[in-house]
Amino acid sequence: MNLADMRNYQAPADLLKDRVILVTGASDGIGRTVAKTYAQYGATVILLGRDLHKLDHVYDEIEADGGAQPAIIPINFSSATLAEFEQLAISIENELGRLDGIVHCAGILGDITPLEMYNPDTWDEVMKINLRAPFMLTQQLLPLLKRAPDASLIFLSSSVGRKARAFWGAYSVSKFGVEGLSQLFAEELANTTAIRVNCINPGATRTAMRAKAYPAEDPIHVTPPSALMPLFLFLMGADGKGVHGQSIDGQAR
Repeated sequence: MNLADMRNYQAPADLLKDRVILVTGASDGIGRTVAKTYAQYGATVILLGRDLHKLDHVYDEIEADGGAQPAIIPINFSSATLAEFEQLAISIENELGRLDGIVHCAGILGDITPLEMYNPDTWDEVMKINLRAPFMLTQQLLPLLKRAPDASLIFLSSSVGRKARAFWGAYSVSKFGVEGLSQLFAEELANTTAIRVNCINPGATRTAMRAKAYPAEDPIHVTPPSALMPLFLFLMGADGKGVHGQSIDGQAR
């Protein structure tokens, strides 16, 4: 299937039936839309984020839409320890018994400022949330993913994670790291597991992070997260089995 077909994929209604999928950053933006969409197509979604109130709201929206009952895991990636990630994996196994996919949507922008003025504490926070957490979370959940017959792992990148842009600082560097992390997991899992690993660059998308980065931009002219969902469905569902180790643009340039 070519890229245009992936972006316009028409998913069957039961595409994700009986699958358990973890979505990080599920309280807002792309993560919230991914979680609600996957639930709509039959998945039991694990909502992961740091704002319990917002996660509760997404939980209620999924139930109101008739989706399978989701699960909630509140965790703060900026302070999460190895023990917390280990316990998270244990909880998923004990309570749900399986894991068929992860979508890494959680991320923060940090500062838009020259590197010579960049606050080191902000730098560390961006790296912990955007890069360290996806690595540690995936590492701890690999045993569960390896047991799934058809698991899919999706990372979110950015255009500034492929070609650096002045003043984007830690966010840009973290997304370069995410691209590399996705490639490494793809290479290492390719011949020994059934896990597919891909990276999506969503492009300009109507989110709170985008509004913070471009405060003068009229959001009505920015692509809503819902427009990206055919690609996210394709890569998570069985029809995406042949796609592995790719970094894919969510929108045509």
